[in-house]
Amino acid sequence: MSDIIRRDPRAEWIMRNRLHPLHEQYASQEEGGEVRGPSGLIRKFPHKVGFIGPNGIKRIDRLKGNATAPKGKRSAAAQEVQLPLHKVDSPDYYIMMVADMVGGRLTGHDKDILGLAHKLIVEQGGNGAVVAVCFGEVKEDNFDTAGVDRVLHIEGEAFEGYAPEARVQALTKVEAQYSVKHWLFPDSIHGGCDLASRLAARLGERPATQAWQVNAEQSVSRGASASLDITRQTPKILMLLEECADAIDETRHEATPMFLDDVSVAAATIKDKGLIAVDPNAIPMAEAEFILSAGNGIHNWDQFHEASKVLGATEGASRVAVDDGFMPRSRQVGATGTWVTARVYVAVGISGAIQHMQGIGQVDKVVAINTDAGCDMVKRAALSVIGDSEEILAELMKLVAEHKQTSLSDQAEENSNAA
Repeated sequence: MSDIIRRDPRAEWIMRNRLHPLHEQYASQEEGGEVRGPSGLIRKFPHKVGFIGPNGIKRIDRLKGNATAPKGKRSAAAQEVQLPLHKVDSPDYYIMMVADMVGGRLTGHDKDILGLAHKLIVEQGGNGAVVAVCFGEVKEDNFDTAGVDRVLHIEGEAFEGYAPEARVQALTKVEAQYSVKHWLFPDSIHGGCDLASRLAARLGERPATQAWQVNAEQSVSRGASASLDITRQTPKILMLLEECADAIDETRHEATPMFLDDVSVAAATIKDKGLIAVDPNAIPMAEAEFILSAGNGIHNWDQFHEASKVLGATEGASRVAVDDGFMPRSRQVGATGTWVTARVYVAVGISGAIQHMQGIGQVDKVVAINTDAGCDMVKRAALSVIGDSEEILAELMKLVAEHKQTSLSDQAEENSNAA
């Protein structure tokens, strides 16, 4: 009699009905035991398989605990990718790229020209090296990933500020000391065009200006207000436009320091008296280097205008702020407004619509002030401050005022000591 299988139809019915109030009780009693159906076969309950994860979703471990823990997206992204190292030993010739180095760092324009320099070396062949020639203060830390094989940093008080005469004398010395195949300059307002013209006159070369397509054989330059292309043989000195080539992003370079023999600088006939103070809002949006932009999160507009004056920033705005009438249409930033290339862009109360993000695509550093830590502007920003914009701007103006007062006190103390 003990071998006879006893069935409990009611228990079986409860076990089949997962919505029955007693289902969990009967299921726990049967945990680990065998359950046979009317035909005597062992029945499996698929709903018992797995476990409930931290987010409340059932997970089924089909590898029975033998799987290795996969790396999440964040941990994978955190791992730095080691690019292959491009080495140039005992180069036969050099391509000198005189960088603008605005603020002591490579600009996007500089990086495009570095990419073109490597393209010329590949087309011309031989063991060539790309040299970044820098004047004044240098803050750049990523010469290696920008495609710089050698770095020639020319320092000295004579080369600070606007000193084209002294710089041309130094470049002439470089021409005499090293085997230079090409001189590449940014055709920009930061001094590259002026310096290239002076060097070409000194060396007796006929340069190519506003060049935008260059190879080892010929170069194409813009002419007649960018309505005409002028093709000629590639000269030794080139002044290049932005996006003349793709920047280097797949290799790592040595960035080995180079040195120049002592340069005897003659007395300068041009004296640099510094920059002229101008109204930041008089600067065209496309040329402004420091922009304070307002969005829908700004409620105290008087404070915003005051903050832009204290910071010395050019005012910008999102499309919402312009449509609501708080800012003029000329101040709109974005694909439907003005595409900006500022070095620093402070976005206050801007969530980051797609058209606005397109307009700031060429900005170097974005600072976001917002109450939403998950908005697209915060994701784009190099520095984010989460909080009320009115309180943050008030504290920011206070800190700037304290800094200016300290600077004035230090200057007065230096003047008194000198007297």
